[in-house]
Amino acid sequence: MTRIAPTALYQEVAERLRQRIFAHELTPGDWIDEQKLAEQYGISRTPLREALKVLAAEGLVDLKPRRGCYVTEISRQDIDDIFPLMAMLEGRCAFIAVQLAKPEDIRDLKAIHEKLELAAKESRIDAFFEANQEFHRRIQELTNNRWLLSVIQDLRKVLKLSRLHSLSLEGRLQQSLEEHRVIMAAFEAGDAEKAEKSMHDHLLYGREALAKMDDSAPKKAG
Repeated sequence: MTRIAPTALYQEVAERLRQRIFAHELTPGDWIDEQKLAEQYGISRTPLREALKVLAAEGLVDLKPRRGCYVTEISRQDIDDIFPLMAMLEGRCAFIAVQLAKPEDIRDLKAIHEKLELAAKESRIDAFFEANQEFHRRIQELTNNRWLLSVIQDLRKVLKLSRLHSLSLEGRLQQSLEEHRVIMAAFEAGDAEKAEKSMHDHLLYGREALAKMDDSAPKKAG
């Protein structure tokens, strides 16, 4: 385990823990052993506790009085609650982005979309996922609305707690690509309303795919 330099800020500690949570090294429901982590990172417990407060504000951990800190467990209801919000917010992003996008912005977006096309053609799920993240992030940035971007990023962080990956579902990769093609076409046509609806539907289709995976996953006995 790489030790953190004494001069590092609590934000660096938060980022390291955040990445361990996203990688599922620290899994939902896990107790955070503050003393052990402080020793591993070579820091006092003060910056660690400040880091945990940051992660708690992001919804990634739960600080429970007299019980300690635990990685947040995301339920099916949480996912059902979050995806309609994501669909609404990202749909709004697409609407605004079309209105503000310059020709060079459309070219940049098209270049990212071409990465999606290539990754899908080669059935490279990880590459498709990364290009997908870039595509959505670029659209969000085009709104020039930091508050909208902040809310969406926070919701996406929480969704990363789920182990389910919809692109792994048979047929979902190609379906997602087709949805992106419709969104891209709306941008090229300058059709803000079409872009909004297409993005909104795209997010909800993603939720449907996750639901299918959840239904087919082995259930715990008990």
